[in-house]
Amino acid sequence: MPSLPPAIAEERLADARIGRLATVTPGGRPHVVPVCFALHDGHIFTAVDAKPKATRALQRLANVRAHGSASLLVDHYEEDWTRLWWVRVDGAATIEESEAGIEALAAKYAQYRARRPAGPLIAIAPERWRSWVASEP
Repeated sequence: MPSLPPAIAEERLADARIGRLATVTPGGRPHVVPVCFALHDGHIFTAVDAKPKATRALQRLANVRAHGSASLLVDHYEEDWTRLWWVRVDGAATIEESEAGIEALAAKYAQYRARRPAGPLIAIAPERWRSWVASEP
């Protein structure tokens, strides 16, 4: 399986505008949600923000509390399948109040500059990077 060089995988992850956060429920079921995120100082941060939600007691937070791990997947699709790629990061996850994480999110997303996320944040400490690319970059 062709993979991306580590520096390119990290760059593509950092540049991606949306990712899919995967966690496991306390009962052992998979749970995947789209998230905004930022890579900062070796950690990936995603916040509970002001976008409409049924509750602020989000399932992803309960999942991180229960298992302490998460994965983030970013990908690129287009009709020219020679240009497809994905990057997945698996790691330890914690729930934090992090001003540095909020700053990193605000630097990446204008919406967070206009309305700072109240938090909390999920921080992922990458333990394993995986990637795939259809053709060499």
